[in-house]
Amino acid sequence: MPELRKDPVVGRWVIISTERAKRPKDFVAQTVEESNETACPFCEGQESQTPTEIFALRRHGTAKNTPGWDVRVVPSIAPILKVEGNLDRRGKGMCDMMNGIGAHEIVIETPKHASDYPDLDEEQIAKVIMVSRDRIVDLSRDIRFKYVLFFRNHGLLAGASAIRHSRSQLMALPVNPKRVKEKLIGARKYFEYKERCIFCDIIKQEKEQSVRIADETSDFIAITPFASRFPFELCIYPKEHSPDFTNIKKHQIGDLAKILKRVTTKLKTALNDPPYNLTLHSAPFKRMTRSGYWKTVDDDFHWHIEILPSLTRVAGFEWGTGFYINPTPPEEAAKYLKEIEV
Repeated sequence: MPELRKDPVVGRWVIISTERAKRPKDFVAQTVEESNETACPFCEGQESQTPTEIFALRRHGTAKNTPGWDVRVVPSIAPILKVEGNLDRRGKGMCDMMNGIGAHEIVIETPKHASDYPDLDEEQIAKVIMVSRDRIVDLSRDIRFKYVLFFRNHGLLAGASAIRHSRSQLMALPVNPKRVKEKLIGARKYFEYKERCIFCDIIKQEKEQSVRIADETSDFIAITPFASRFPFELCIYPKEHSPDFTNIKKHQIGDLAKILKRVTTKLKTALNDPPYNLTLHSAPFKRMTRSGYWKTVDDDFHWHIEILPSLTRVAGFEWGTGFYINPTPPEEAAKYLKEIEV
């Protein structure tokens, strides 16, 4: 019989459709064609094919916009938001508007032509984490921005382009995203009632039950959430309470690189390299002046990473109700992933 499960943080309902249960082999693999371009614009030696670099982790003695880099950050060639200008907040009747001010940066994660984290070594992924952290810190200095989202799109069905070069994106926003605000509100309500971080309690319960843990390292745990929206959805939490990703400790960076490589390799093995979206949810910049708004965020919020494979389609029922239908119970997904040797 199908089960309705409620997300403990945001209160969203999910239908776990056990009667339609699907295993990894039941999901049809989507083939992705390589770009027909003669040279990948993100590979080392093609620096002139991208906008001028904002930052690069370079080897000693190499010049800007030349070979010799390990991780390179450039502006998006087609930015969704632009840095130049003022917000100009205004009303139009009962509606609110502002200019499309923000920043849109591409983090080129390797000088070699590799498509995803499974193709990179842990040291290279650690460099990506360090550079992304430093770029978020730098963007936070712009008082127009309230939030920076780090995200990755892997595969055409997940919104990536046909150029299969491992890269992620940073988007600085003048408002806090609704998805993050829902989690902030849910976490604050839980803390007001129990004086504990809801995410820390989730980690504790998952370790006790041990049925939805897909992978685990010294500092991080990857679980298939109790109310997973999508088959093989994953959430990676630091075991130590921390609201802000930019405060990640040096020894945690290597461990985060390890678990990112392992879980993406497991997904690639189990599901034949599925398209997926990866997003980082961290505490917004603490500049709000409203009394009490940020009073408990250091105690009640807990940064985390979501990985959402694109294996099913969101259709009319989901759009009309806000429910999601997941044909793979998270307990089964975790079992499959846990058993994969990497």
